[in-house]
Amino acid sequence: MAQRYEQLKLENQLCFPLYACAKEIVRRYQPSLEPLGLTYTQYLVMLALWEYGEQTVKELGRRLWLDSGTLTPVLKKLDAKGYVHRRRSSDDERSVRICVTEAAQALEERAAEVPAKIGGCVCLSAQEAKELHRLLYRVLSGMEAEYEGQKA
Repeated sequence: MAQRYEQLKLENQLCFPLYACAKEIVRRYQPSLEPLGLTYTQYLVMLALWEYGEQTVKELGRRLWLDSGTLTPVLKKLDAKGYVHRRRSSDDERSVRICVTEAAQALEERAAEVPAKIGGCVCLSAQEAKELHRLLYRVLSGMEAEYEGQKA
């Protein structure tokens, strides 16, 4: 069947290679995260907590581009595993603060090996990887600015 619209060809979509690459990279994380007892999303949450320390659910969600409906069940599971504590903010009862536990601090040392294991699955030079990283964050920054403009 002949394609009537060039703009509808799969090969012309920016979203498709982004989606496919993201899906495949996440899949490659599973063998490294399984011994840690973490899913990929839980791993991202832990990375943000290890790097930035205690923060609210709202701050964490914004940092990870996750809404509270997605983030709350992840945090509940991490809490059940003993990796995070959730507590109501004393300043604002509506706000929940998240902090890591001693068990999570011990897990951080084991997790430090994960990036090196994954780095080899992306066949880009260091310079190409750095440029891709820069471009992806540029796209995210533009989307964030657009989102903030819509909220105003």
